[in-house]
Amino acid sequence: MYIGVLTVPLGNESLDDALDYLSSIGVSGVELGVGGWPGEDHVDRTSVLGDDDAQADLLAAVEERDMQISALATHNNPLHPDEETAAEADDELREAIELADALGVDTVTCFSGLPAGGPNDEVPNWITAPWPTEHADAHEYQWEVAIDYWSDLAEFADDHGVDMAIEMHPNMLVYEPTGMLKLREATNERIGANFDPSHLYWQDIDITEAIRFLGEHDAIHHFHAKDTKVYDHHAKVKGVLDTTSYADTADRSWLFRSIGYGHGEEHWKDVVSTLRMVGYEGALSIEHEDALTSSNEGLEKAVDVLSRAVFETKPGEAYWAE
Repeated sequence: MYIGVLTVPLGNESLDDALDYLSSIGVSGVELGVGGWPGEDHVDRTSVLGDDDAQADLLAAVEERDMQISALATHNNPLHPDEETAAEADDELREAIELADALGVDTVTCFSGLPAGGPNDEVPNWITAPWPTEHADAHEYQWEVAIDYWSDLAEFADDHGVDMAIEMHPNMLVYEPTGMLKLREATNERIGANFDPSHLYWQDIDITEAIRFLGEHDAIHHFHAKDTKVYDHHAKVKGVLDTTSYADTADRSWLFRSIGYGHGEEHWKDVVSTLRMVGYEGALSIEHEDALTSSNEGLEKAVDVLSRAVFETKPGEAYWAE
């Protein structure tokens, strides 16, 4: 297991400068945005995909700093009812898979996407309750659309030897662990989770139990190290389905926080330990989205906590059990 960073917050720096900085603070891996909402500040997906020299330069820049690429990231909505929007997202995903294959990277992080509530609707529709019954019908329709799309993409990913790590995210069809497992079982084992606890905390999901649940099915392909704090002052009045702007920090029921500012070090040590119990030994990729501090300070504080939580060696023999 090792500490990584999704480099999006450092997008105003060159890749070399970002890598130098991350290496200096104890980071061993990077998750690189190649499209969608993460953007492609550090990797121009289409140009690098067709350029062997650019690929070699990218790998050399990472490897000469004793780092590795944990994943390529392209988060968008390939199930969008607008055909042009969906096609763009699909192109991003397929090209990200091809680029990952070319670079020897085994994972692409993404979203499940979210369809409309019916074939004639124009906007995505996040269904959170089965009543009135038209919502249940809409949800069934959405799963039909999703399974059809992801079955094909899962085969494409398998042809390239790349895992698809889907972030369970609100306003996407897959936003919690049982939905994640449903999509995996309907497609193939290339489909799994980019396990980001920040979206699960405010849903009152127990993080270590969710890790065990997905881990039992080998369904964790990547991990985002990102914290969330629920503020009861607001949550007890308006709940946690909060549409207040993320920038209005004092008025929200919950906020994304830097590691250690939503849950303490003991919790994160338990998370890391549970990940090891289920066999996950990949990146703890820090995603900084804390509106109360700068990117650099948030990243450095997260690395500080995780450096004491992460296991850097393989387990020894349980000599005491012999």
